[in-house]
Amino acid sequence: MHCYLIMSLALLFITAAGIPEKKNKPVIHLVGDSTVKNGSGLGEGGLWGWGAFLHTMLDTSKVSVRNHALGGRSSRTFITQGLWDNVLSTVKPGDYVIIQFGHNDSSPVNDDSRARGTLKGTGEETREIDNMLTKQHEIVHSYGWYLRKYINDSKARGAIPVVCSPVPRNIWENGRLARASADYGLWAGETAEAAGAYFIDLNEIIALKYEALGQEEVSSKLFLTDHTHTNEAGAIINATAVAEGLKQLKNCKLKKYLRKR
Repeated sequence: MHCYLIMSLALLFITAAGIPEKKNKPVIHLVGDSTVKNGSGLGEGGLWGWGAFLHTMLDTSKVSVRNHALGGRSSRTFITQGLWDNVLSTVKPGDYVIIQFGHNDSSPVNDDSRARGTLKGTGEETREIDNMLTKQHEIVHSYGWYLRKYINDSKARGAIPVVCSPVPRNIWENGRLARASADYGLWAGETAEAAGAYFIDLNEIIALKYEALGQEEVSSKLFLTDHTHTNEAGAIINATAVAEGLKQLKNCKLKKYLRKR
């Protein structure tokens, strides 16, 4: 009976893949939009976000990945719709929170469709609106303000925040991929530095990878429906870029969980 109980308890810590589960291992929480988690990644030509493949870059016997991202959300609506509070309720000390927003933050601040835009920049300015979509009065902040909230809330829970600049869109000019280095990529980096978070310039890392492949290759094989959402192959490239960015972070213990490639 004693041996049976020991064996039964041991089975509780075995994953479906047969890998021993490390008790209380840290969790990497991903928050972002459809470029991190896409709901249409099914079938041939399906769309995928890089968060679906980040676990393949990590030793998952020592660290877990939970992808909380949701398509269509901005740094603002991920908070106002209660999604961020749901994530925070599961975050524990020693966890990591990887944050990537920006693609939807340039949308209108107030309309009857999505009302998801944020004020440009990193300042403390606000705009009061009667939200046409939610029918609620709302104070809208800057992109940087919302990123600071993610960073500060994560730290308050004892977690380590990592901010990523948004992945690049498939927009080219004279053989060079368009960057976000003058707006959302810049503001993400400035906010991370000022708030004491780690920063991965994902926009630049991926842009260099795409340029090495060439415009025709990227457009015909990675972006099959629009200029923002990648297929599986593109998402794997982007997940690899995240792993490379993590590896470059100084004094960040998260990189010790990266698989040797």
